[in-house]
Amino acid sequence: MNTITKSFLLFCFLINSNMLFSESLPNVKSGSIVRLNVASKCVETKTVDVWLPPGYSTENKYSVVYMHDGQMLFDSTKTWNRKEWQVDEVAAELIKNGQIKNCIIAGVWNSNENRISEYMPTEIFNQLPDSIRAVFSEKYCNKRGAQGDAYLQFLVHELKPLIDSRFSTLPDADNTIIMGSSMGGLISAYAICEYPGVFRKAACMSTSWLNFIDYRISLAALQYLSEHLPDCAGHQIYMDYGTGEADWKYAVSQQYAEYIIKSKGFDERGFMSKVFENAIHDEISWSRRLHVPLEFLLKK
Repeated sequence: MNTITKSFLLFCFLINSNMLFSESLPNVKSGSIVRLNVASKCVETKTVDVWLPPGYSTENKYSVVYMHDGQMLFDSTKTWNRKEWQVDEVAAELIKNGQIKNCIIAGVWNSNENRISEYMPTEIFNQLPDSIRAVFSEKYCNKRGAQGDAYLQFLVHELKPLIDSRFSTLPDADNTIIMGSSMGGLISAYAICEYPGVFRKAACMSTSWLNFIDYRISLAALQYLSEHLPDCAGHQIYMDYGTGEADWKYAVSQQYAEYIIKSKGFDERGFMSKVFENAIHDEISWSRRLHVPLEFLLKK
C-alpha cells in the first residue's frame, strides 16, 4: 500500500469519525438514551432522543413527557451554544426522591433553520392579515409559512403510537405531557388546545408571544387561546417567564394569557404561572426551574 493510498484511507476514516461523533448519542449523567429516527408523512424524518430513567423496567409503567428542541436537552458538549436543560439530572433526582411519577422524556429534535415555521401554530398564523403573514413567512419561516399543524400531526399520529408501542408507557391523556420553551412554549399551548384528548398537561416556559415582531401576532395568539382553551376540568397548564434578557419582553402578553386562562375556570390545581427574577431566555435558566413544572404536572 503506497503513501497516497494510506493518506486517502486515513482521510476517509477521519471524515467518517467526525460524522459519527456529530451524530453520536448525548452523554447523560443519569439514565440512558434510546435514539429513534422516525420517518414521517407529516414532516421530514425526525430524530427523537428518548430518555429512560435509572432502573427503567418493562414491569413498570411510565408517563411520557414530549419535549421540543430535543437536541438541547441532555448534553451541552453537543449543542450549538454549549448549554443544556440538564433534563436527565433534574428528572432523575425528582424520581429518586419520590417527588414526581416515573416518566420517560421524548426529546424531539427541532428542524434547525425551519424551527420557527415548525413551531408556529397554523391557526394563529391564518388569523393574521395577508401582509403580516407574507412578511413573517419570508423573514422568519424561509417562506414556508406556519407548519405547526403538520408538526402536531406528527407527534399525535406518528410519534406517540411509536413511543407507546416501543416503551412501557401509560398512554392515556393524564400521563401525556407536552413541554417546551420560547416557540416551544407557544406550540405546547397550541397542542393542548388542538388535542385536549391527547395532551392533558402542558408546560409553556418563556413562551414566545411574538409581540416583539408585531403586536398583532401576539393579539392573534391570545385571541386563539381565549377561543380554544380546553375544559378546565382534567387539564393542567404551566406557564412562566423571567425578568432578565429577552424574557421580559413577554411580560405583558403573559399576564393577559394568565387572565384568559383564569377566566376560563382554571384554579390553582389546573394552572400555575410563575415569574423568575433576573432569569434570561436560555437553557441554563430553564434547567434551574425545570423541577417546578415537572413537580406540578407529574405530582404523585
